[in-house]
Amino acid sequence: MKSRPVEAKAFAPASVANVGVGFDILGFSAAITGDTARVERISEKTVIVGDITGQIQNLPTDPLANTATAGLVRLIEEKKLKHGFRVSIEKGIPMGSGLGGSAASAVAAIVAASELLETPLTKSEMLSYALIGEHVASGSYHADNVAPSLYGGFTLATLQTSLDQTALPKAHVSELPIPDGLWCVLLHPHLEVATKMARGILKNEISLKTHIEASAHLATFMVALFNSDFDLLRRSLKDIVIEPQRAHLIQGFYAVQKAALDAGAFGCTISGAGPTMFALTDGQHQALQIQNQMEKATVTPSTSWSFQIKHDGARVLS
Repeated sequence: MKSRPVEAKAFAPASVANVGVGFDILGFSAAITGDTARVERISEKTVIVGDITGQIQNLPTDPLANTATAGLVRLIEEKKLKHGFRVSIEKGIPMGSGLGGSAASAVAAIVAASELLETPLTKSEMLSYALIGEHVASGSYHADNVAPSLYGGFTLATLQTSLDQTALPKAHVSELPIPDGLWCVLLHPHLEVATKMARGILKNEISLKTHIEASAHLATFMVALFNSDFDLLRRSLKDIVIEPQRAHLIQGFYAVQKAALDAGAFGCTISGAGPTMFALTDGQHQALQIQNQMEKATVTPSTSWSFQIKHDGARVLS
């Protein structure tokens, strides 16, 4: 049997979760930035948080409280490993940005750790262990950041419920088509919105009328992806459930949204829990125009990107 390496390094991209119409289930990867994890195999059956560099340095050193390492603790238990891991993290994604930073750290760490195992994990298994890290960050299991960061591109991820509360969390992931020429613009205000807080302000119930309308938007958005129908995409990309409840957390949200729509965006709303906003459009030229107008409309220091959405998921670097 070929011996496994004692160290591996992996990158996991940022992601846009919810995509307006698919709260907790829909997302796409944004490989313009991401997190990198270097994982070393150690003789002790434990997990050690090593160096933390990049956008954030003050992450928890308790492995059960760190999104990158919580899943690895469970991995050692589940697989009855005779070794442990030391994990160093390079954060490319700012804390509380709405770009899936907790998910990217969890994904990068599990992808790197898998390279060190005698029997590498399947993607489905990697997803389960990464979900444990996501739970640490948000207090709930949801795969709308984890799945696109791991698989790349557009994903629809639904949790598989189990009566066994001690079982590993599992999700069914469907990889969705990306219409040719679909571009995204991201505007990241230099603010921090904690995911747990942003989830905590959401109402537990909506009216039947709102449910029907929101379901129609999700369904037509999915059809638009499969048919590469940009006109239908424009008509469906409307968040009537979450955006009205979270917009106040982002200073100048509606001004930026209007600027994007006036510049020709199919739609513009909140990425994940915010404060980052995203807009979708067709082609690089249109994306750059929208990016320019969103930058002009923002009232806070911000960073922006424009990129073509592709099937860029997590990958092993070395």
